[in-house]
Amino acid sequence: MKRIGLFGGTFDPPHYGHLLMAEQAYQQLALDEIWFIPSYQPPHKDDAKTTAKDRVEMTKAAIDDNPAFKVDAIEVEREDKSYTLNTIKRLKESYPDHQFYFIIGGDMVEYLPKWHRIEELMAMLTFVGVNRPGYKMDTPFPVKEVEMPLIDISSTMIREKLGQRQSIRYLTPPNVIDIINKYKLYS
Repeated sequence: MKRIGLFGGTFDPPHYGHLLMAEQAYQQLALDEIWFIPSYQPPHKDDAKTTAKDRVEMTKAAIDDNPAFKVDAIEVEREDKSYTLNTIKRLKESYPDHQFYFIIGGDMVEYLPKWHRIEELMAMLTFVGVNRPGYKMDTPFPVKEVEMPLIDISSTMIREKLGQRQSIRYLTPPNVIDIINKYKLYS
């Protein structure tokens, strides 16, 4: 049975914080792979600043040097609001012999009670909360904790820097920056 970490997000753009979260979960839980799942349209956020196609391409570029990481475009292919429950049902049908671990930031753990049909989702997989300073992992649900070094990078920060024509070097991998420049994203 393969142990797969699922890391969903907008990835608008992906950055070193995302990669570090995934790597910490991969290492600390001894997972076989991490699948990055870019959302088409997350239910809890406004529209993304770039197209789903651009975000999938940037995410693939961000992880291309790690053979344990892959991109699954299941939510983008569905072209609808991305509810985790629908995604997990489809993945479990396609991969019945896999055990799934859904990776979320410590800041999202407290919102689990508000997730769409959370009890049903909890019965289907294990949630992994990546502990980030400043957030409590308070939840009535069982969540495996993973520790992560402090790294304060966000997609919002990167977009703001780009809007101010500042460098984003060392915030996201160079090949992601190449795609941003090639398609003139966020300008």
